[in-house]
Amino acid sequence: MLRYLVRRILWAILVFMAITFVTFVIFFMAPNDPARTVCGGSQASPLCIAQARERLALDQPIPVQYYRFFRHIVVDRSLGSSMAQGNRVNDTILQAAPVTGSLVFGGAVLWLLIGLTVGIYSALKPRSLLDRGAMIFVLIGVSAHPIWIGLILEYFFGVKWHITPIADYANFWGAPKGSGQPGGPTQWAYHLILPWCTFALLFAALYVRMIRANVMETLNEDYVRTARAKGASERRVLFSHVLRNALLPVVTMLGMDVGVALGGAVFTETVYQLHGLGWTLTNAVSLNDFSVVEGIVVFATIAVLSLNLLVDILYAFIDPRIRLA
Repeated sequence: MLRYLVRRILWAILVFMAITFVTFVIFFMAPNDPARTVCGGSQASPLCIAQARERLALDQPIPVQYYRFFRHIVVDRSLGSSMAQGNRVNDTILQAAPVTGSLVFGGAVLWLLIGLTVGIYSALKPRSLLDRGAMIFVLIGVSAHPIWIGLILEYFFGVKWHITPIADYANFWGAPKGSGQPGGPTQWAYHLILPWCTFALLFAALYVRMIRANVMETLNEDYVRTARAKGASERRVLFSHVLRNALLPVVTMLGMDVGVALGGAVFTETVYQLHGLGWTLTNAVSLNDFSVVEGIVVFATIAVLSLNLLVDILYAFIDPRIRLA
């Protein structure tokens, strides 16, 4: 177990360095000059741009700049300061990460509940009315764009029926005193109902189809027939034999999808005006704010690598036949 963890951590460090370096190179291939952003944009004077390039070490080769950036992360645990606004990138990410985290993990719980419930029942009753309805749901979920889904839900549930809020985010731990903003667990969930539904519909459709196929395939395995022949109840066969083997690919897919969802949250955050990582990244790209872009890439890379490591460790607990060594 320890050897496996050491190998995975070393591999994660290499992947992290590769991703951040590629992002570094791509950003510097863009036509916009970060030094011009620091000096105020198109009206910046050549002297200010030259001083900014020297201060930010933009006149150094890219490998040298990357080394300085990586050293700040490891030694100082700092992602630098925003080139457009001047505030610390660490603080910007700390403010945006809870919003995106609430959206992604709340949506993941919802799409798993939908995918497991509909997928299992659809597999147990193939070609039934429920199964056909589930396939229509899958087709709509796979085809629809998150912005379209978000606008439809926002119009009916927020604008027309006034059931849920249509924008903003409520802090789970409560709003600052005197701010006049909503806060607390109830308001937090109330403001995220529509974003969760929008986010979950995209992935729930894929999970319904995958879980249905895995369960139907597992139901025909020899060990399932043997369990039934020994007199095991259908409930025991389903939970102890079928689901334990059928859900292993779901764990694999979940680890990857949560990472993908961190990047895909930008559409949902845009519709509901949630100032999470996706919204912050889009704003930073439009301002040519390299420090914030690279900081979000670093944070997302660490999150994805950590989730994948956790998924690999869970394999051994879900399926005893798998050995991490």
